[in-house]
Amino acid sequence: MDNIILGAAGILVGIGASFTGLGGGFLTVPLLLYLGYSAQRAVGTSFLAILVISVSALIAHNKLANIDYRAGLLLGIGGMIGAQIGARLVEGVPTDVFRKVFAGVLLGLAVYLFLKK
Repeated sequence: MDNIILGAAGILVGIGASFTGLGGGFLTVPLLLYLGYSAQRAVGTSFLAILVISVSALIAHNKLANIDYRAGLLLGIGGMIGAQIGARLVEGVPTDVFRKVFAGVLLGLAVYLFLKK
């Protein structure tokens, strides 16, 4: 049953990630936490899914000429450095604390986007 849920969620995450550019982790991580994954395993598994989804979305957006390669590469290089730091930081965070922090970040982002003109 988990395989069906994960496959269906993957389709929804792929649509959401390609449409919004948010990568899909904002949907994948809560799903994996709900399925009983630890925070660390949920984040790591989500990144693998995001890699696959991102490559597919990159191909689609490239065909539509919707990519600024210079900006994307600069963001990506900085992101690689930040990802190494973030992966080590999450190791020391208990799953119950991670859930609260993650929810707070999502809530803050939602409020910001809702109120921004």
